[in-house]
Amino acid sequence: MAEARTFTEQNPIRVFLLDDHEVVRRGLADLLDAEPDIQVVGDADTVEHALARGPAVRPHVAVLDVRLPDGDGITVCRELRSRMPELACLMLTSFDDEDALLDAIMAGASGYVLKQIRGSDLLSAVRTVASGQSMLDPATTARLMRSLRADTTEQPAMAPELASLSPRERDILALIGDGLTNREIGKKLYLSEKTVKNHISRLLAKLGVQRRVQAAVLASQLEPPVSG
Repeated sequence: MAEARTFTEQNPIRVFLLDDHEVVRRGLADLLDAEPDIQVVGDADTVEHALARGPAVRPHVAVLDVRLPDGDGITVCRELRSRMPELACLMLTSFDDEDALLDAIMAGASGYVLKQIRGSDLLSAVRTVASGQSMLDPATTARLMRSLRADTTEQPAMAPELASLSPRERDILALIGDGLTNREIGKKLYLSEKTVKNHISRLLAKLGVQRRVQAAVLASQLEPPVSG
C-alpha cells in the first residue's frame, strides 16, 4: 500500500473539475485556488472533454459531477482511473442517491459528497482523498452492498440466468465483480475495448439487469474462477 501523500504550497494538490454548469465550476475553482496547498489545473463541462483533458494535466484529485448531459461522472471516474491508477476521484452530486453511491464505489471513487456541502468541508474532503484516504464510510458501504445482494438473491430465476452465460461472458462477469474497467478486462482477455462493451451489453441483457454494479453483485455467485 502506498504511503499517505503530503502536499505543500510548493507541491500543491493538483485538482481537475468536471461540472456542466460554468457557475459551479468557477465557484469551485475560486474556492480551491484560494488555498495555498491546492491548485486547479483544468476543468471540463462534458464527459468527452473530461476524458480528453483530464489525463493531460495529471491531477492528483478529480472532482466529478455525477450527472452530465453526455453521460455521467462515474464513467469518467472509471476511465480516468484506468489511465491514472493513483488518481483520487471525489464524486459531487445534487442527489443523495444510494444507487449512484454503489456505482461510485465500483468505479473506484475515493469519496462522494453532496453539492450542499459547506466550502470548508469540501476543502477537507479534497485534502483527505488527495492524501490517499477514503471518504466512503465502510459501514455504509457494507450496508448498501448487503442490501443490493439481498435484493438480487430474492430473484428465483437468477441461477438459470447465470447458467445461460457463455464461458467468455462468465469470465467478463467475474472481472466486473473484481472491479476492473472495460480497458483492463480487454487487456486481461486479449479483447478490444469495443468487444468487451458488446459482451457486457449482452450479459446485462441475459441477467435482466441494467447496471454494472448489479452484475458485479451477481458475479459473487459464480463458482469457477477465471482461467488464466
